[in-house]
Amino acid sequence: MTHAGGILSGGHGRTSRFAGHAGPPPRPGTLPSPPPDRLPDGFAVELAATTHRSRDGHLMLGGSPPRLLRLGAAAVRLLEDGGFVVTDDASAALARRLLDAGLVHPRPPLSPVHGTTVAIPIRDRADQLDALLTALRADPSTSPLPVLVVDDGSQDPDALARVARRHGARLLAHPRNLGPAAARNTALREAETAYVAFCDSDVIPEPGWLAALLAHFGDPAVALAAPRIVALPPAAPPRALDRYEQVRSPLDMGSREGPVVPVSMLSYVPSATIVVRRSAVGAGFAPGMRVGEDVDLCMRLHEAGWRLRYVPSVRVAHRHRTDLRGWLAQRAGYGTGAADLALRHPGRVPPLYAAPWSLAACALLLRGRPAPAATALALTALTAVRVARRMPDADHPVRAGTLLSLAALRGTAEQLLRCATRHHWPVAVAAAAVSRRARYALATAAVAEGLADHYRSRSSLGPLTHTAIRRLDDLAYGWGVWQGALRRRTAAPLLPRLALPARGGAAKRPWEPRPLTPTSHQPATATVETW
Repeated sequence: MTHAGGILSGGHGRTSRFAGHAGPPPRPGTLPSPPPDRLPDGFAVELAATTHRSRDGHLMLGGSPPRLLRLGAAAVRLLEDGGFVVTDDASAALARRLLDAGLVHPRPPLSPVHGTTVAIPIRDRADQLDALLTALRADPSTSPLPVLVVDDGSQDPDALARVARRHGARLLAHPRNLGPAAARNTALREAETAYVAFCDSDVIPEPGWLAALLAHFGDPAVALAAPRIVALPPAAPPRALDRYEQVRSPLDMGSREGPVVPVSMLSYVPSATIVVRRSAVGAGFAPGMRVGEDVDLCMRLHEAGWRLRYVPSVRVAHRHRTDLRGWLAQRAGYGTGAADLALRHPGRVPPLYAAPWSLAACALLLRGRPAPAATALALTALTAVRVARRMPDADHPVRAGTLLSLAALRGTAEQLLRCATRHHWPVAVAAAAVSRRARYALATAAVAEGLADHYRSRSSLGPLTHTAIRRLDDLAYGWGVWQGALRRRTAAPLLPRLALPARGGAAKRPWEPRPLTPTSHQPATATVETW
C-alpha cells in the first residue's frame, strides 16, 4: 500500500486507487425525510416498565420527556395484556404514537443479518484493530459481512494494512488525518449495503449484537440504532479511574431503553458503535466537527423526522481511557464541542432546562429564610393543582399532581447543582472568592452532588473518592466548555433554556415530544393527548 498516494488495499491482495479525497470533504446537506410507510403488520410493542396506567387503563403517564395520554376504549383493549401486535392502520397509528412517546418499546423479531457493512475508522492502534476484527470474525452473525477499515492518517499505516489483510478486511487510506467524522463518511461513500454498522477500534461487541440492532429497522422510520457502551474489564486489577468509568463513562447512556430525542433524558447516543440506515444519513457526519459529530447527527436525523432507538440489552465493551492526564484531556475535549453544537442547534443543548416556576421556587428556597421558603411551597402547590386539573379522571388527581410537581422541583434543583459544579464552575468559584455565603453554598453543592451520585451509581469506590473524581470530571468538562465558547466567541453553550408551555398544547412537529412535567432536563407543561 502506498499511503501517501491514497491507495485502497483489499484483504485479498487487490488494490485500487481511491479518489475520494482529491478535494475537500463533502458538507452534510439537508437529510431526507423518512418514508410515509406505516409500521408493518406483525410489528409488536410492549409497555415500558416506567409507564404508569390508571386502574381503568384509560390514562397513561411516562416517557421522556414525560407526557400524559388519554386512551379510548379500543386502545385500552389492545393494551390489556401489556402490549399488542400491529394488524391494521389503527393499531399501527397507535403503536407509532406510543413508540414516539416512549410509553412502549418495540419488540421486533430477529432475522438473519444481511445487507450490512461494518465500518471501522481508525488511526494507528493496530493491536486494537486486530482484537476487534478477531471478535467480528468469531461471531457467526458478522463473520460473512464486508468490513471497511478507514485509516485516518496513521503514522504506521503498514501495521494496519497487515492486520486488515490478515482478517480479509478492505482498507481505505486517508493521506492525512481528517478526523473521525470524515473517516466514517468515507466508509458511507464506499459501502454498497443498505445499512452501515460503525465500530470504533477500541470496542469489542458481544456476540449477536448486530442482529438485535438490525431488527429495529423493521420500522421504516428508524434511521439509527445504538447499543449500550460498557467498560471493558481491565487486564490488571482496576484502579480508581477504572472503577469510576465503570459507572460514569460519558459513553454509557444507562440501562433505560427508549427513543433518542433532543432535550430529554436520552438526547443522543455516542458513535462508538451505531448502526445507520444509509439512505437516511445523506452525506453523513459533519466533517468539520472533531468532537460532538455524533450528537450533531442525532439531532439532524431527529429534525428530519427519523426515529432513533437506544437498545441497552445489546452491549458493546469499550476500552476506557484511565490514565489521569489523558482522561482529563478527553473530558475537556468533549466539553469544547458544546459551543459548535449550541450554534448548530440553538436551544437543543442547554446546561439547564426548566420551567420558570421551578427556577423561581429553587431561588426562593436558596434564600434559607421562612418567608421565601413559604412562597416556594405555594408556587409548587399551585402547580400541583394545575396539573391535577388536567387529569380529573386519574385514580388520585391531587396525589399525582403533587408528586409530579415535586419531581419537577427536584429535577430543577439537581440541574442547578450540576451547573454550579460543571458548566458554570468558573462563575461559581469567582462568586465564592468574594462571598462567604457563596463559598459555603458551593462547597455544600460539590459534596452533596458527589455523594448523591455515588449512591445513585452504586459505585464500588468510597464515597469521598468517587466525589473527588466526579469533581475532576466536571472541572475538566466545564473548562472545555469555556474554552470552546471563547474560541467561537459565543455564550450559547452556557445559556439556560426556559421550558414554556406550547401554545394550544401542540408541538411544532408531530413527532416531537409533548411534555407534561420534568424530572430533569424536561419542561413543566401539562399536556393531555387523547387516543
